[in-house]
Amino acid sequence: MPSTIIAIDGPSASGKGTIARMIAEELDYAYLDTGLLYRAVGMLAMSDGINLEDKAAIAAFAETLSVTAIINKLSAPALRSDEAATAASKVAPIPAVRAKLLKFQQDFGASPPEGKKGAVLDGRDIGTIIAPNAKVKIYVTADTAVRAQRRWKELQKRGETATYADVLADLRARDERDTKRSAAPALPATDAVILDNTRINAKETFAEAMKIVSKALATD
Repeated sequence: MPSTIIAIDGPSASGKGTIARMIAEELDYAYLDTGLLYRAVGMLAMSDGINLEDKAAIAAFAETLSVTAIINKLSAPALRSDEAATAASKVAPIPAVRAKLLKFQQDFGASPPEGKKGAVLDGRDIGTIIAPNAKVKIYVTADTAVRAQRRWKELQKRGETATYADVLADLRARDERDTKRSAAPALPATDAVILDNTRINAKETFAEAMKIVSKALATD
């Protein structure tokens, strides 16, 4: 039987990762945070002394990277930092980086680890590029100011120093880079269900997402 793929896309701080993990746990599906892959590439490039504004240098660096090296970096706590998130948004538009990670993501969805019958992938282009034939596509979003507030509180809990104004400005810059990039722009798939959680919490968002998932899976 082919794997059932659930694609969860959305902008930064929309809560898509939290919802994707909850769905995967509920269904006992494999879960992949694809954004971590790009964070890993960005941080590896920085540790190698590469200027993240130098697209040619990043493209050349990506060619030398092994997917194994990227995967081995995924457990690094630094990948959860705002610095890593910014690095990811700078390397993600580069075609050589996306090409390096494409097959791994598609293979994960098609053949989930541990013999799982399905996979939940979250990111920016899951429903459009990685798994255009996904059984379920959900685009999780929220008002920019609300997303910035959530990210700011998250950073405060980690003990990181940042002002709300800085977080909001960074989020807007990331949104601009992600949606305007020529390679796999971060836009909802035409057949994705839009789930706006501006006025609801994570538990309520999960409940709404599961309604969408259950309805789609019931058509099998």
